[in-house]
Amino acid sequence: MAIHGGGEYKDLVVFLAAAGVVVPLFNRLKISPVLGFLAAGVLLGPDGLARLADTAPWLSWLTISDATQIRSLSELGVAFLLFMIGLELSWERLRAMRKLVFGLGLAQVAACTVALAAVFVFMGQPLVSAAVLGMGLALSSTAVVMPVMAERGRIKTTAGRATFAILLAQDLAVAPILITVTVLAALAQSGIGSGIGVGDFDPAVLGPALFTLIPAAIGLALLVLLGRLVLRPMFRSVARAKARGQGQEMFVAASLLVVVGAGVAAQAAGLSMSLGALIAGLLLAETEFRREVEISIEPFKGLLLGVFFVGVGIGLDLDAVAADPVAVFGLAAMLTLLKAGLIFGAARLWGLNNRSAIETALVLGPAGEFAFVILGAGLVEGIASPAFTQTVLIAATISIFSIPLMAALADRLLKLTAPAQPDLPPEALEPPSATSGQVLVVGYGRVGRLVGEMLTEHGQAFLAIDANPSTVAMGRKEGANVFYGDAGRTEMLERCGIDTARAVVVTMDAPVKVDEVVSAARSLRPDLILIARARDHKHAARLYALGVTDAVPETTEASLQLAENTLIDLGVPMGLVLASIHERRDRFRTLFQEARPDGDASRSPRALRSTLRR
Repeated sequence: MAIHGGGEYKDLVVFLAAAGVVVPLFNRLKISPVLGFLAAGVLLGPDGLARLADTAPWLSWLTISDATQIRSLSELGVAFLLFMIGLELSWERLRAMRKLVFGLGLAQVAACTVALAAVFVFMGQPLVSAAVLGMGLALSSTAVVMPVMAERGRIKTTAGRATFAILLAQDLAVAPILITVTVLAALAQSGIGSGIGVGDFDPAVLGPALFTLIPAAIGLALLVLLGRLVLRPMFRSVARAKARGQGQEMFVAASLLVVVGAGVAAQAAGLSMSLGALIAGLLLAETEFRREVEISIEPFKGLLLGVFFVGVGIGLDLDAVAADPVAVFGLAAMLTLLKAGLIFGAARLWGLNNRSAIETALVLGPAGEFAFVILGAGLVEGIASPAFTQTVLIAATISIFSIPLMAALADRLLKLTAPAQPDLPPEALEPPSATSGQVLVVGYGRVGRLVGEMLTEHGQAFLAIDANPSTVAMGRKEGANVFYGDAGRTEMLERCGIDTARAVVVTMDAPVKVDEVVSAARSLRPDLILIARARDHKHAARLYALGVTDAVPETTEASLQLAENTLIDLGVPMGLVLASIHERRDRFRTLFQEARPDGDASRSPRALRSTLRR
């Protein structure tokens, strides 16, 4: 129903205003943007400015009036988050961190689920409802914790690595938990109601209940099969179109199609949209287009996830908090302290010292964003108590607001506590990067392939980037670590791990594109070894001006190679020939460096040409 005066777009304008004003304000105050979205939701919701609309009617234009639309969009935000998580979960990464992820991480999820479920049963909740509550609250907030740790410079510490491993395990647990909620719903529909008690379970209905999951299992298998058959050819086609100059927007559209299409397909199979998006991400993580897709999706994921958190803030019922603040804040404190205690114990069992275990436990103690997804699924399936679950969600929201405070408390405690035991060795906890300590080879044509072969022959690991999908496909077929993407974008270089790369070698034959890559790489890493292929002496001089370590001009190198072969074939001793070639190459390098465009006139390109003729 249209509202005169553009009112149908009011909520969208209000949300964008919040994203453009409130969130930057929180950034300036060095507070997580997620908390900015949560605060904006509280402010723009029915318990915020809307309370003053009676005395100041114009304030109604600064509030979000249709929370249903926000919740619909927020489901897409969660789907995008899970899609990005799927893209980050490669088999190599899981294998390198298996002890922490599948040991410490899953132990934390299991222990917190059981303990919280037991507490809720003790509080009078049915077993099925308590199980859903325990599973939802056992998870922590990846979206808030990781930015908070990054802002404090704690990502590469032992606590930061352990936190990352536990969050990774929790992300992996989301899909099984959502499936478990579906199983519990099927059990309820088969005769076990949500009012089940601890001793009321009847195993006889388990078979029929699981039988109802067959359509979902078939849909899941089809989704995986179709994804494996369709995704790679589809993105190759889009990449070819992009290579012909048809624009980045086609790649963005294809990425959006995969996320939304997989989510809708999963919903049609009786699963959640989030689970479908996670599967799509896992399938794309195995392809050469993974990095480019991450860059294309990132802006949409951030904005739609912001809608999700605004919706969470809108759902914070301040009247319910005011009606029984002791119960709400007490529940939030119980949840946080119980989880923190269990995480501390598990971290100590896995070898972390007291300081690291305390920091890890405090930042992971509060609830996470998936509590709203899992408990919302429980409400939809009719196996969670609506009234009690709403109270729990309010407590979970309050606990998420406390994460920066918990991080500050951890800082205070660390300053008061002297280190008593050595940390685990870094290799035991380092979240592996696809390019850690490797060489980035930009361009994997004839020259790039030869560079890669020589690096491999001498035991140097490398990762290659190329914008030609056929070249990438051929390289991956040969077993090379090649990804599709535009290395002239700083986002792509960051995704491929330029911060830990040992060197970058630019081998492309397009001078303008070589300049773009060199400029982007040097802006990110002033200390990086940067070697680039140049078209001629003028291009080499320009590259030195852009900051390359070495520029290798094709014409000069071809001339030197011809001279070397000629002299050797004429019988000149090889040692003398090689010495003279190296001496001439060093002289040219000095000339190229001095002849860069910002140099003096005596070393201008014209002067350089006359010198080269001599």
